[in-house]
Amino acid sequence: MTTDALLDQTPNRLRRFACMMYEAVLLFGVVFLAGYLLDTLTQSKNALELRSARQAWLFFAIGAYFVLCWRRRGQTLPMKTWNIRLVDRDGNTPSTPRLVLRYVLAWPLVLAGAALVWAASSATGWASMDMFIVAAPFSIFIWSWFDPDGQFLHDRILGTRLRNAPRHKKAR
Repeated sequence: MTTDALLDQTPNRLRRFACMMYEAVLLFGVVFLAGYLLDTLTQSKNALELRSARQAWLFFAIGAYFVLCWRRRGQTLPMKTWNIRLVDRDGNTPSTPRLVLRYVLAWPLVLAGAALVWAASSATGWASMDMFIVAAPFSIFIWSWFDPDGQFLHDRILGTRLRNAPRHKKAR
């Protein structure tokens, strides 16, 4: 298989999953810093204070992280590590409005996954925050099993794709 054909392929789900795990580690820092900034500016002493404002602020902060990283070269640090790149139909970095819309459209499946976990835990009496943290974000993968190219639903809708990125050779 030629290099161009390999780069035109969608990364397999295992690589995307690994990238997602690495992304979660970095997002912990983004959320921590954004929360600290909010608490400092508002003099909040309790995470339940300003709960709606906190959720909106974190949604914005996480979105800014993703959009700014994707805008630069179509990659966050985990995507660069796992040689995954976000591109549009022409193979270019998508426009900023499309990147914002991609971020927003990724959330409905995650929230549906969270609702499903909540409903299941309520029905069985077995409630675990771990299930929210683990199961809900991975509901985004469900569509990829039905998509002919293995793409996520929000990528299919927007005409964006995750592609293999060229590996950069280390300088010696």
